[in-house]
Amino acid sequence: MKTIVMMVLLVSLSMAVDLKKWSSEITGLNDEEKKILLHKGTERAFSGQYTNMTQNGVYTCKLCTSPLYRSDDKFASHCGWPSFDDAIKGAVKKIPDADGRRIEIVCAKCGGHLGHVFNGEKYTDKNTRYCVNSLSLNFKPDAVVNTSLTKAYFAGGCFWGVEYHLEKLKGVKEVRSGYMGGTTKNPTYEEVLTHSTGHLEAVEVIYDPKVISYETLAKAFFEIHDPTQKNGQGPDIGDQYLSAVFVNNEKETTIIHSLISQLKRNGYSVMTKIFNTQTFYPAEAYHQNYYQQKGKLPYCHGYVKRFK
Repeated sequence: MKTIVMMVLLVSLSMAVDLKKWSSEITGLNDEEKKILLHKGTERAFSGQYTNMTQNGVYTCKLCTSPLYRSDDKFASHCGWPSFDDAIKGAVKKIPDADGRRIEIVCAKCGGHLGHVFNGEKYTDKNTRYCVNSLSLNFKPDAVVNTSLTKAYFAGGCFWGVEYHLEKLKGVKEVRSGYMGGTTKNPTYEEVLTHSTGHLEAVEVIYDPKVISYETLAKAFFEIHDPTQKNGQGPDIGDQYLSAVFVNNEKETTIIHSLISQLKRNGYSVMTKIFNTQTFYPAEAYHQNYYQQKGKLPYCHGYVKRFK
């Protein structure tokens, strides 16, 4: 056992950052970045700037700029840190922790600490999760935008519940809670609660139309909240909790009108409003993936089959 521990320690030491070789790059790091990259620290969950990043590009090592991960391999694990189910070939090395309980991941070029890798959690088909500190990374956006993904916008009461349910749909890459439909730029949650900004609590759904259609997405929206309630959603009463769809184009408008007509034929008095898409302002970090963070279930949203 002692021999195994010694071998692990030797491997770990061999991958420690060469302070002399990378001295000029280390000088450019702040204290928190040094704590993580050089001393194997961990940033606070849900605090990193790349946790909910969905833009297309490449994530590079903050210390040596070596490419590490591609955005195509990033997924929403709701663990509080950026997650990838694969790394660029040869870019990352895996080292068992000294206690043998976890496997550390470091940059193969400079040895900078990135985080840990986990297997067997079944988040994706690759069954692997590279859990990485945002502070270990830089992001280089692609020059060409990935046109396979598009965005849809819905408001159906408290955005926590709408986000929770829509993120479970196959083909949905990410859902962000935020504010839409008002006049105040960059509103805060406290400002929206005053009813003076005109914003609704809304969600931005980033999805792949090759996997899930806008109509399927919209049907799910109408079935995970009560579109017949005119003054809020469940116990949440107020104009920021109204039911609404923000449409991007004429095709989406036609689909929403068609679905509302179906619901009316099925006996539902639909109160959902239809607006043109406006500026979407992401909500504060503590609102994102709220139920996953708290380990709770939505209190005013649930699935009810409304389409025959």
